[in-house]
Amino acid sequence: IMDPYVPPEGDARLTSLSKDGVKQKVQKLRQTAASQLASSPVGLERRGGVARGLPHPWKCPRTGLGAPWGGGSFNKQKLHSLVTERCYPDMVRGNRYKTIRWRFLESLEPPRVVHVRCEGIMNRGNLYGQVTVRMHSRQILAIYDRFGRLMYGGEEIPKDVLEYVVFERYLVNPYGTWRMHGKIVPEWAPPKDPILKTVMIPSPALHPSQEHE
Repeated sequence: IMDPYVPPEGDARLTSLSKDGVKQKVQKLRQTAASQLASSPVGLERRGGVARGLPHPWKCPRTGLGAPWGGGSFNKQKLHSLVTERCYPDMVRGNRYKTIRWRFLESLEPPRVVHVRCEGIMNRGNLYGQVTVRMHSRQILAIYDRFGRLMYGGEEIPKDVLEYVVFERYLVNPYGTWRMHGKIVPEWAPPKDPILKTVMIPSPALHPSQEHE
């Protein structure tokens, strides 16, 4: 990720009169100035901070990032078209033999571009663009192990999720699309819920005469 975005602690909930609030305001001005310089080469149309022309893959489970796991089955080709080669291993690591149930419920706030960068790789003409989008939504996620036991989340428990998602596009290719490249997890983010562990219940002790049965 080029020049990773630094989310403000508390997501801009601090007052601008506090010491930490002043530091956040100065840092935000620096990041905004750099983003404005990179907006033209990237080709994003920005109105009120909201991205125009950037897909919102979380919004439609049928065609977005929820599609590869639709119905509990995994579609490798679909996921490759939505994420970059860097992001793909992070998306599939540890998911083998597991069933993932995910649903997008609603957007609590419109997705907003907070960071834009454009750099050349190897040479100036080989341009890549990256944008960081702040997404505040309500989702449902449940993960089951290979035996069908719930490991994480729940299908009846909606959660408010604040994410800073990085999208990348190869700007030289006129037919290139924006793909998810990674996520930025701030240091102040609350820890994830622990995995629900299950154990095998031992069978009752049998009399030697019952072992064969």
